[in-house]
Amino acid sequence: MKPENSTAIPLTLLTWWDVRHVGLVVSLVLWLAGSGRAAPQLESEEPGNVTATPVPGMVGEQASGVLLPTGQLVHPAGELAELKGRPNDLCYSAEVGLVFVKDRAHLHIIDPVQWSILQSLESPGGASLTGIVVSRAGNVYFSNSKQQVHVFVPDGGPAAQNAPADSPGSYVLASSIELPADCFPCGLCLSDDEEQLFVCLSKTNSVAVIDVATSAVEHVVDVGISPFTARFVAGAPGQLFVTNLGGRRARAGERTAPSAGTETPVDERGIANTSMVSVIDLEQMEVVSEVTAELHPTAMAILPGKPQQAATVLITNTNDDSVTLLDSGSLQSRNQLAKPLLDLPFGSMPNSACVSPDGNWLFVGLAGNNAVSVYRLDSERDYATVGLDEPIGYLPTGWFPVALDCSETDLFVANLKGWGSRADMREESKGRNSHDHSGVIQKIPLADILDDALLSQWTAKVLESARVIPVVRAELNAANPAPVVPVPEKLGQPSSFKHVIYVIKENRTYDQVFGDMPAGRGSRALCTFPERVTPNHHALASRFGLLDNYYCNGVLSADGHSWATEGNVTPYLERAFGGFSRSYTFGDDPLTYSSSGFLWDYVLGAGLTFRNYGEMDYAKPPQGMKYQEIWKAHAAGEDLRFEQNIGIERLKRYSSPDYPGWGMMIPDVLRMKRFLTEFEQFKTDGTLPNLSIVYLPQDHLGGGVTSGAHMADNDLALGQLVDAVSHSTFWKNTLIVVNEDDPQNGYDHIDGHRSICLVISAYSRPGVNHHFYNQTSVLRTILHVLGLPPMNQQDARSPLMKECFVNEPNMTPYQVREANIPLNQQPGEESKQSSTERDWRTRLASVPIERTGMKTEQDEDTLNRFVWHEMMGWETPYPAHLSGAHGTGLRKLGLEFDDGSAE
Repeated sequence: MKPENSTAIPLTLLTWWDVRHVGLVVSLVLWLAGSGRAAPQLESEEPGNVTATPVPGMVGEQASGVLLPTGQLVHPAGELAELKGRPNDLCYSAEVGLVFVKDRAHLHIIDPVQWSILQSLESPGGASLTGIVVSRAGNVYFSNSKQQVHVFVPDGGPAAQNAPADSPGSYVLASSIELPADCFPCGLCLSDDEEQLFVCLSKTNSVAVIDVATSAVEHVVDVGISPFTARFVAGAPGQLFVTNLGGRRARAGERTAPSAGTETPVDERGIANTSMVSVIDLEQMEVVSEVTAELHPTAMAILPGKPQQAATVLITNTNDDSVTLLDSGSLQSRNQLAKPLLDLPFGSMPNSACVSPDGNWLFVGLAGNNAVSVYRLDSERDYATVGLDEPIGYLPTGWFPVALDCSETDLFVANLKGWGSRADMREESKGRNSHDHSGVIQKIPLADILDDALLSQWTAKVLESARVIPVVRAELNAANPAPVVPVPEKLGQPSSFKHVIYVIKENRTYDQVFGDMPAGRGSRALCTFPERVTPNHHALASRFGLLDNYYCNGVLSADGHSWATEGNVTPYLERAFGGFSRSYTFGDDPLTYSSSGFLWDYVLGAGLTFRNYGEMDYAKPPQGMKYQEIWKAHAAGEDLRFEQNIGIERLKRYSSPDYPGWGMMIPDVLRMKRFLTEFEQFKTDGTLPNLSIVYLPQDHLGGGVTSGAHMADNDLALGQLVDAVSHSTFWKNTLIVVNEDDPQNGYDHIDGHRSICLVISAYSRPGVNHHFYNQTSVLRTILHVLGLPPMNQQDARSPLMKECFVNEPNMTPYQVREANIPLNQQPGEESKQSSTERDWRTRLASVPIERTGMKTEQDEDTLNRFVWHEMMGWETPYPAHLSGAHGTGLRKLGLEFDDGSAE
């Protein structure tokens, strides 16, 4: 196959691609050298055997911090306040002396002196990606995920006379400003006289001007795509600067894809590829200038300058790992990278910034590095011309910092994911749930930041946590010949595998499927789908290896499929949990995707071959057929045609037109029959794609048959795939990796992120494998055996799955196990059902399953409970305390990587 145009690969990653060729190893050496800065020297680092500091293999609390499902270790600086939510914005008010925090459903009020949470108020309609501002009188404006801006006021104010108050001096929700329908308000800005409120309307691509006194919408000004926030700038009177996360509007003839109803310019990979900052003239109430920044312009900070001169606007470019420095007068600008080491691959994702009140310090939040960079400012410097100096250091944060503000004495940091899903929602003995979101707010004294010794310690922690440089250095290709092995030591050395079949399934935890296997750390009491229901899963785990310390990085399908195919999740998506108002992405929102691209982009960019079977396809059955109708037609040998709906054009080009994707009305054995039809042709032709992605979603459950039938169908299809491959000539050099997109519809006694993963090949190591792996380990391993480098910082820092293999093959083919449950099994007659069963079936009927993103958390909980009762007994108590990311059993594991491991 002829390689595709290299412009499909971001230019910043070209040096990674050169690693495949021995003669171009110099480019990676330059990557390591950066711009003259030395790589941080980590523990266990010795010439010829460079490794990162071993990290204990337990997700959860450690002596040195908290280990995340991503494999990152966080140890935030300063004082901490934990919120039971996902904070995505905050602001400090000097006038009222309080910190106000916005999460996906609440307004939290914090005393910055005592560092205690004074109050938490619900936000009707959830919360948008960003948007909170406080007037000098202390009124708080808060944008929700619908079409309102809530106004919270101090108790006793004129607008709150009839509102209940929690306590003297507390805040109340006094009113809500109604905005145009379906607009999704985001960033907010008050005029200097506080008579007008400017609201970024994300879905209608406009800015609303609100009369504060009357709450009336005075003007609506069209801007770019998905306006994120707005700021006034000293030296630019009468002008409002607006960052447009989605860039400019599309031009005639451009390649586009829809985002929340707006056709958005995209590149060959389907990723939004423009950026724009709009400048609105408030006299004319129209955009008078459009300035190009870089991908996903988000937060703004105003840098101090000389008196009577235009100020510099710093803009964070989240999907470009950079900032733009814009002269507010001339509108001249320059871009500058913003990451701990300038030549790291993509993944730092700067998306918040603030300047200290004295104008001496700039802080930029790096969501992907769990860090804040610290810059020293100089009012005499022309930043838009010469740029910023290098950061003087870094501050370690919690998981995913997304908002910053500063008082005279302290820096405040909102960490959207905090510790992960680990909030104390109930007593510890009952564990935690995957939706027990635990955000963390930090207070870091400026005096500590000015302490050189302390800042040096913090900086060392941030650089150590990156753990990317030594991992990649350890994989530098050597000129010496190397033996053919499953997972080579060096990138580009020969692998036993020429083909990878990557199977993505839906929503199961480890205990749900493998809890009955005595060899692993499982709970038989939680095993909903034991060997009788899933004979192939069990036989495959017994033959090819049982991984009992494997985790999904994400929480639900929207971020799960991003982790599974991109190895990263952008702040745009992470912020969206307040309602998913723009999209619940399944390949249908180009703003969602990371600029580093998808797994298939790297395969195609290297000239390798690829075929997709169902991933990111909303398949539509013919004539609205339901499960039983489709089953009968399939059993009769009818060739049904399904309408394919794939939002990413490039992925669609490489997708099988006959293989249906998402849809609980479609049996997986039908899908597998379509796959095996093509596989037979591959056998005849003697060729097989280097990468095949096979989507088998029936273990999601909830369609037209019993849960047992859904799971048995999924199990049989998987067994048929392995049977066919292992009986072919491709078996000797094919790797099959099976995992879930997320584990949200389950429960597990160790942690709700723990899930199932099968690594199947002639070289697979049998027995139990206790090593820590996650979804990005899978991606890194797939790329590595195909001779390709990691995509971004997240998969680069994840452990290769070397321990899953042996060097001598076992060529014995696998024999599929037939199902023990009829695959079209329906519930018993209603007259014979107990009242409890009828009640649960009525509840299930209200859960929408047509699209992956139509279910609420309550719907997911209903589905989880229904499956439990249907499989375990209608009167058997549901183990709510063991669903989700509770971490109950992690402390008992005590697992560590080997001291000599490069991971």
